Amino acid sequence: MGNFASDFMAELKAKNPGQPEFHQAAFEVVNSLSLVLDRNPEFRKAKILERIAEPERVILFRVTWMDDAGEIHVNKGYRIQMNSAIGPYKGGLRFHPTVNLGILKFLAFEQVFKNSLTTLPMGGGKGGCDFDPKGKSDNEVMRLCQSFMSELFRHVGGDTDVPAGDIGVGGREIGFLFGQYRKLRNEFVGVLTGKGLEWGGSLIRPEATGYGAVYFAAEMLTTRNQTMAGKTCLVSGSGNVAQYTVEKINQLGGKAVTLSDSNGFIYDPAGIDAPKLAFVMDLKNVRRGRISEYADKFKTATYKPLSAGADFNPLWDIKADCAFPSATQNEINAKDAKNLVKNGVYVVAEGANMPTTAEGVDVFIDAKILYGPGKAANAGGVATSGLEMSQNSMRLSWTREEVDQRLHGIMKSIHKTCVEAANAYGTPGNYVNGANIGGFLKVARAMMAQGLV
Repeated sequence: MGNFASDFMAELKAKNPGQPEFHQAAFEVVNSLSLVLDRNPEFRKAKILERIAEPERVILFRVTWMDDAGEIHVNKGYRIQMNSAIGPYKGGLRFHPTVNLGILKFLAFEQVFKNSLTTLPMGGGKGGCDFDPKGKSDNEVMRLCQSFMSELFRHVGGDTDVPAGDIGVGGREIGFLFGQYRKLRNEFVGVLTGKGLEWGGSLIRPEATGYGAVYFAAEMLTTRNQTMAGKTCLVSGSGNVAQYTVEKINQLGGKAVTLSDSNGFIYDPAGIDAPKLAFVMDLKNVRRGRISEYADKFKTATYKPLSAGADFNPLWDIKADCAFPSATQNEINAKDAKNLVKNGVYVVAEGANMPTTAEGVDVFIDAKILYGPGKAANAGGVATSGLEMSQNSMRLSWTREEVDQRLHGIMKSIHKTCVEAANAYGTPGNYVNGANIGGFLKVARAMMAQGLV
């Protein structure tokens, strides 16, 4: 790490203590951008990176709600409006007990570069609440969402900040949030994405992050004159991203053999085909059950609970060709990364945000595998959110085929940007540098053009 990067990180940590995920995200980016700042000293003089790392606005508020038994609960709500140099703030809302300021700042920081890569006019933001929707009734979730939006509505809008879903915020939650916004503002605008098709949503939006990650993996494989056909794939998670990752793997001729949740994972060497995937979707989206039930239903599968004190995840210790981490941040550590490489995995496309630790990333880069970081590989979700925004603005709906075609085109464009940026700055094949540099340059040039604001 050079002097600039070292000084930058020391100042960032001093200003933002106790936020390890934010530090981790910034460290990865600044390491890549040292190359750019040396070649473009005007960015360093204007302190562009320092300005990107400081949110334009942080909103923190109380969220009070009543459960079905009449007990009152108090949670914290957040919205990090990170950077709006190229468009309205755009990024998801996460409902999970681990939500805190540091995690949301890391996600918002990543979102700035990810949204830039999509080619669409979107800035970066993120938000959420330290609320756990698991085990809550629909009415309890509705009350939480209404309380949350009763504060957030002051700070969002179709041309200001357009939130979407994330962990713990799916179609149900987006519906409750949108209904409260519409009531409070007395207007029907595209203020949230991930809406239902009947009221402004876009076809392919639920599928987009998973589909996009597989499209990106397929593009990386083209650099070695290969396709997804016949590839054995490891997928973590079992929510929206993981489900549609499996679906697109199947469509492109690959075979997914794992899925997981917070309790453990299933391994099905026969492959998670369409009927099995339909079972998973019903299990997770409707019945809200645990992935262990998959192994009870399908005798080709085994279930392994996760050990709390283990220093590696056995899901990543299975022979395969491709891996799609689609659960949460830092789920692949250095030992997991070494196990993946040892077992023949040479394609990793991140469906989750920053699922690999810094040490794990180093293992992938040193092994020279095809490693697509989240800000590039999982940008399909926010890209299709941007397409939903476009449809809302024009008051029209595109067909499934049109949206999928546009998504596929955007993922190809992101891949091309990463490859060209990595080549231009002397690190061919390094998608981490390519994604960070490609995303940064567009934002930096916009900030330079708009003056010191």
